[in-house]
Amino acid sequence: MDTGKKPEWSDPNEPGKFSSVIRKGQELESQATSIPKNIRFQKRQSIEPSVEELFNGVIKGDRSLLARAITLVESNAEHHFYKAQELLQKLLDKSGNSIRIGITGVPGAGKSTFIEAFGTYLCGLGLQVAVLAIDPSSSLSGGSILGDKTRMEQLARNPRAFIRPSPTAGKLGGVHRKTREAMLLCEAAGFDVILIETVGVGQSEVIIRDMVDFFMLLVLTGAGDELQGMKKGIMELADAVIVHKADGENRGKAEQTRKEYSRILHFLQPATKGWATKAYTCSSVNGYGISGIWDVIKLFEETGNMSGVLAERRKSQQRTWIYSMITDQLHYSFFHHPEVKVMLPQLENQVMAGEKTAASAVETLFSAYFATNNKQQP
Repeated sequence: MDTGKKPEWSDPNEPGKFSSVIRKGQELESQATSIPKNIRFQKRQSIEPSVEELFNGVIKGDRSLLARAITLVESNAEHHFYKAQELLQKLLDKSGNSIRIGITGVPGAGKSTFIEAFGTYLCGLGLQVAVLAIDPSSSLSGGSILGDKTRMEQLARNPRAFIRPSPTAGKLGGVHRKTREAMLLCEAAGFDVILIETVGVGQSEVIIRDMVDFFMLLVLTGAGDELQGMKKGIMELADAVIVHKADGENRGKAEQTRKEYSRILHFLQPATKGWATKAYTCSSVNGYGISGIWDVIKLFEETGNMSGVLAERRKSQQRTWIYSMITDQLHYSFFHHPEVKVMLPQLENQVMAGEKTAASAVETLFSAYFATNNKQQP
């Protein structure tokens, strides 16, 4: 081989170690030298499962299809709404067999920690547990961290548990407007216990009372200070008050706090007819009191079924659900009205500029809304 064609860094004393040569490159006329402009790469869209596929998947307990079904009912797209309602109608007779438990509490009370310990205990009893964790949404972007699933690592890995974090989406009370539908889907999937965790204590958190059987309030030690900032209405809606983090040196303080809450609850009207609301202590760290809380809930369910109170409560909740959906539908219809969408920005500017009162702007919008709807009537 001609050594002149070998690389300049080759060793002339050992030419046999170099078999490659440098050749002059050639460019073919038909070879493209660059990627054509204006080429748009689109992500391959996944095919949405049909209503029948979702139905079969949910009743078989398929977690993946259950998650997609919940995503469907949470969607605000109009074509998804009708598809979701068709699915819910098919699953309606397979729901309603779970015990629904609402959990709220003051910030820092350890709601997620308690749910993980409580849910793990229930799974150990052979029960199927679904957790619908409501996370606060950003008022700016509408996004949510959805960190509850990461905080419940042990429970999330349990094959008997299903955790679904959902954003509040600006809904009053921190309960997503589709939480009811998600709860029905979980019941149809065969879950025995539904745990609904809210954002935290507030005057608007009472909305959760209208969708659960048993309402639980988590508090911390130091009841004197806590009660000063706690609304009386929350206390009156609770079926049980749980003094959390009763472990270590805090055990004695927690017991004292429990007694203080018990004295106050004695003078309040019970949240459920025929049931005396009491305070209890527990610890998610060492499991103290967790089994006792489940015993209380089972006694509550047994008592409520025998007296018919739970059946009446669910009927009342269905009625409340209707009015809630009417409000949501009117809200959607109004803000998606073509004339309202055009006039609203103009009227906003006039009100902000001091040229028009807010009341007269609203009256103008509703006049346009009703005028168009009346024209559409046969």
